[in-house]
Amino acid sequence: MENNQPPRPNNYLALSIISTILCCLVTGIVSIIYSTQVNTKYDAGDYAGAEQASKNAKTWALVGIIAGAVIILGYFLIFGAAFFSEMSRGY
Repeated sequence: MENNQPPRPNNYLALSIISTILCCLVTGIVSIIYSTQVNTKYDAGDYAGAEQASKNAKTWALVGIIAGAVIILGYFLIFGAAFFSEMSRGY
């Protein structure tokens, strides 16, 4: 009996959860949905679908993390500049 199954793709579930918790973005939830599809599709024999779900999970998680980092950086730049501006006025 020959086993011609490709290796199971990474589901990136941990990265998806981190993206959702740290960034609080919808992209993390979308990534979790794709992550949960990887094993289901693989076990059903849909290897191409599992690979695509894996790629989608990774992409959405990274988009969420990058967007979250940009938002947090922007927040600190805007409010940090306002804070230091007020501090330099002597208030």
